[in-house]
Amino acid sequence: MELLTSRNNETVKAAAALKNADARRESGLFLLEGARLCADAVRSQIPVTEAFVTESAMNKYTEECNLLMSAAGRCRLINDSVADRLADTKNPQGVFCVCKTLDKTKDIDKIKYNGIYALTDALQNPDNLGALARTAEALGADGLLLCGGCDLYSPKALRASMGSLLRLPVFEADDAVFLVKALQAKGMRVFASVVDSDAKAVQDVPKGEGCVVVIGNEGNGVSQAVIDAADERITIPMKGRAESLNAAAAAAVLLWEFLKN
Repeated sequence: MELLTSRNNETVKAAAALKNADARRESGLFLLEGARLCADAVRSQIPVTEAFVTESAMNKYTEECNLLMSAAGRCRLINDSVADRLADTKNPQGVFCVCKTLDKTKDIDKIKYNGIYALTDALQNPDNLGALARTAEALGADGLLLCGGCDLYSPKALRASMGSLLRLPVFEADDAVFLVKALQAKGMRVFASVVDSDAKAVQDVPKGEGCVVVIGNEGNGVSQAVIDAADERITIPMKGRAESLNAAAAAAVLLWEFLKN
């Protein structure tokens, strides 16, 4: 196995560049960090082009490293200095891999029209996206519909999702209003979540098959255009002096209500 010790090695620089969204889009590759997440990628049958591991990681995370190295196109042993160059965390585990981007389609005909989905309207915080994905998978949602906002392959989003973004069906769209209308044309009902006491309480909304719950931007909420296009506005009744929940927490409550039966 090739040993890489220079932070300025071209292979190292190319992998580290994948922490940037533009580099990911241009190359069709993304970088994963952490023993569990890299092993999850292999178990999810995501093509792994390169693996980078430190000697200490091989001793500590033997099973995950062996699984990763058995699937990777090329494997490199790295030192701690190179690991720091590749890492997006302060205390890296020393396990990294470069993967091919997933087949996340814009073809809405692949959406289950009797399913329940979360739609994000320009969600910006990658931690929120990752947490939302983890909740959606745990509660049994059929997938995510991403419209603008942070990158699916953001290292922070991938870590926060604990692999859920790699496993869940995820559909990306450029125009949220167009997507809402297209889903409605297929018989799905779209519910825009808002902070408004005049909106219908989520627990009182008739539910069932074919539902889409829209989660808005952290600062501005769901855009007015999407609210106008939705079938209904829904809200989480608040007690005490709290006016709202953060996007990931709100999504958890809303999806629980839609999926609990």
